[in-house]
Amino acid sequence: MSKRKKIIFVCTGNTCRSVMAEAIAKNKLKNNSSIPAEIDIESAGTTAMPGLPPSENAVKALESLGIDAGEFISNLLEKEDIEQADLVLTMTASHRNQVRNMVPAECNDKVYTLAEYAGVGNDVLDPIGASADVYRQCAKEIELMLNKALENFMSKKDDSKY
Repeated sequence: MSKRKKIIFVCTGNTCRSVMAEAIAKNKLKNNSSIPAEIDIESAGTTAMPGLPPSENAVKALESLGIDAGEFISNLLEKEDIEQADLVLTMTASHRNQVRNMVPAECNDKVYTLAEYAGVGNDVLDPIGASADVYRQCAKEIELMLNKALENFMSKKDDSKY
């Protein structure tokens, strides 16, 4: 039996972008029989206050995609989370640099922005304080990047590095 893999999505407060990325990725895994179920999906924030619910507009954006945010609560990213993950996907280059600074250099080859790992797009800008429409647009942007990122991850599943 193969080892479970872990992907962590990271933003600042873990109430908007990384929450949406986690929920969208979990939904894709649940609804795609070609992707094995032995992938754990989590999210965290570089400066998150643990225990907060997702922002109201993040929940609405997910609902517009037919996804329930469930009982999500925010998590603070810890060094151990990064070390235990197979892949860490951040929303911006600034987050990527923060995460890489938290761990030894040998962990850097598993930390990317979502856009660079997917090979499409740019930093996912923070929608905090913006309208529900901006959140929906952000969720769609994340979803497009996730399609490619998950495809890339699965194509490398037999490699030792992700």
